[in-house]
Amino acid sequence: MKSKRLEIEQVASFLRDGMTIMYGGFMGNGTSPRIMQAILDSGVKDLTVIGDDAAFSDATKGPEGIGLLIRNKRVKKLITGHIGLNKEAQRQMITGEMEIELCPIGSIAERLRAKGSGLGGVLTPTGVGTSVAEEKQAVSIDGKQFDTKQTLNINGKDYLLELPLSADLAVLEAHKADKMGNLVYYRSMRNHNPLMALAADTVIVEAHEVVEIGDIDPDHVMTPGILVDYIVYPW
Repeated sequence: MKSKRLEIEQVASFLRDGMTIMYGGFMGNGTSPRIMQAILDSGVKDLTVIGDDAAFSDATKGPEGIGLLIRNKRVKKLITGHIGLNKEAQRQMITGEMEIELCPIGSIAERLRAKGSGLGGVLTPTGVGTSVAEEKQAVSIDGKQFDTKQTLNINGKDYLLELPLSADLAVLEAHKADKMGNLVYYRSMRNHNPLMALAADTVIVEAHEVVEIGDIDPDHVMTPGILVDYIVYPW
């Protein structure tokens, strides 16, 4: 089996200006700080990033996570469900320095799941009649034009059409990995990580511990190794 080991210095070879990156975790937990630093050090810019929340803008408040890239103005657009803990993200949104698409966190999860399952989108009542429904954009899927956030009435009830979320790269953090890439997460580190592994073209994970193949009980695997392209080993 070809080794999936990736040195942290090699992360830069997967990066380019204007790409889309998904980051796992919740409030910075489950977002690899080493990979975030590697992205920053690469000089890449104008990123579209997708994640649960914007983490923190000040490392003294909590894990900075994606906040590191936001603070250094590498993010052009943020698709997320919550920016309340990141004052810099709020500031950049107000000044227009960064575009932010706020989407309910559950809807983000289902949009990721839709991409991984090969679905054209999901219908949800969440956001109907709110500003969420007003964020319409024209997109092309398989050559056909669609408006995001269409409102459809089904059996007398209104639903929003939420389209799938995809990315060039998913950056994940795991509690444990085997050398095949089977992953185990720890509590809130899990979050959107398993769904993002299904929705990105390339998946890079940093693991706190790397063990031999077979050392993880198959019943404990949360992301199967077939979805993981590369593993950044611990220090």
